Amino acid sequence: MTTFFEKLAAFFSSAAEFCNSYILDALRGMRFADVIDILILAALLFYIYRFIRNRRAGRLAMGLLFVIAVMLLSIALNLKALRFVLQNFYQVGMIAIIVIFQSDLRAALERFGTTPIRGLRSLNAGDMKKIVEMADVLSEAADALARTQTGALIAIERNTRLGEYLGQGVIINADLSAPLLRNIFVNKAPLHDGAVIIRNRRIYAAGCYLPLSTKDVNKDLGTRHRSALGLSEVSDAVVIVVSEETGTISLAVDGELERNFNYATLKQQLLKYLMPVEGSVKKIGRRARRAAERAERAKEKEKNSADALSGKETKR
Repeated sequence: MTTFFEKLAAFFSSAAEFCNSYILDALRGMRFADVIDILILAALLFYIYRFIRNRRAGRLAMGLLFVIAVMLLSIALNLKALRFVLQNFYQVGMIAIIVIFQSDLRAALERFGTTPIRGLRSLNAGDMKKIVEMADVLSEAADALARTQTGALIAIERNTRLGEYLGQGVIINADLSAPLLRNIFVNKAPLHDGAVIIRNRRIYAAGCYLPLSTKDVNKDLGTRHRSALGLSEVSDAVVIVVSEETGTISLAVDGELERNFNYATLKQQLLKYLMPVEGSVKKIGRRARRAAERAERAKEKEKNSADALSGKETKR
């Protein structure tokens, strides 16, 4: 027992000497390139943390950190049997992790390869107006479907391509419109059970099957909500869900489900996610808001004109 405590004290003494000598010497001789190196590593670790924190891999990562800590302790205290077991476990475990979590690793690499640097991507006024119009049409369709408690699942493609989920769907490639979306999801319609995929502001495909979530979700959530979460876990898609049971409108983004939207709040949230520079570059943010305001005024003007024309016809 005395030997164990002596080894433990020696370990902490060595750790203190390491901090006083090696780390301080490293800080004194640090170059600008070393600072860049540390920042890149920190950004990479932060990205990995953000990706795995709400996934099964997050719990696994905590377990791995514990195993590594115990292994380092066994090396420091010269616990040969424990070190032998943990080293072999570590070697086999790395291969097992790649096999078991291949879908999560693939999703992480896809997201890393397609995530734009916010603030460097610019939109012109025409593009922003089209995004505002798309958000308006999607919000109008979701609101109408919610009022009739018609289930719906709409995935908006962003940077991650969703081509692998088109296999069992039907390619439509039609102009985006609220009436068409409502007709697709009418009960007992041929394509109402699957998801609609929006690509380049067009209804690209319908009747598509999406991956189910691997997270532990609320038992009250149905297949549509699990599919929406599942797609948002493996891609950067924005997914709109309308509950068939309650008419509740939900939004799945980055593996998180936001609920209880109406027309106005859904449109606001869609603009937040679909405008790639929203809130990061003030100039473009102001242009986006002006484009949204112009679109709203144009829509209100058309509505007033239609009401006035309808009133004249009634008088006749």
